[in-house]
Amino acid sequence: MSGPGASGEGTDGGGAQEELDAADRVRRAAVRLAAIAQTGLSYADADPSKDYDAARYRQVADLATELLAAVSGADPAALRLDLGGGTGYATPKVDVRAAVVDERERFLMLRERSDGRWSLPGGWADPGDRPGEAAVREVLEETGYPVAAVKLVAVWERDARGLQPPLPVSVFHLFFLCRVVGEPVAPQDLETLDVGWFSLDELPELSTIRVVREELERVLLHHRDPDLPTEWD
Repeated sequence: MSGPGASGEGTDGGGAQEELDAADRVRRAAVRLAAIAQTGLSYADADPSKDYDAARYRQVADLATELLAAVSGADPAALRLDLGGGTGYATPKVDVRAAVVDERERFLMLRERSDGRWSLPGGWADPGDRPGEAAVREVLEETGYPVAAVKLVAVWERDARGLQPPLPVSVFHLFFLCRVVGEPVAPQDLETLDVGWFSLDELPELSTIRVVREELERVLLHHRDPDLPTEWD
């Protein structure tokens, strides 16, 4: 439909999307600046002769925090905890997700206490963890099901998957296909509100900060054909 009203609506929508894209570019740049600052400080702080460099890197870290606060509306103090707590060379954080699929092609899912929505079992990998063992442990703690990791389905970068809301750090998600190997026990994790099995046709409201439908669809394809190659971004 033509006319001033229709044209105006289209322009406003395009402008809003451009603002969103611009804000996301700023956020990504700020995350990279924070990583550069952390890495720089890890070397400069170890050498007393580089006090000048250390001061400059701290300024870069402060600017990264200000940029992230400006585009996200988050509390700068909270962002500093996320961005300023690391030491050494800055690397992405690693999250493991366990996709347990049964013979009816249902996913084992848990309801998160933090937002009341549903996700695959998983969480941050701890130092010293083997990735597959971390995924198996998360399933047992969060759902009570003993499982075995069958296959690494994918290594996906969080921003590339479009998970919301955006985070002030870079995150790699490791998705493991798993199978049940024993009888369930009571979940140990206090963050779990409920546990259930769901097919793609009956998914509950997903905790999209952790998993999105498109990822579940890809995992199901690997369940149907285990010979598919591991995916990555």
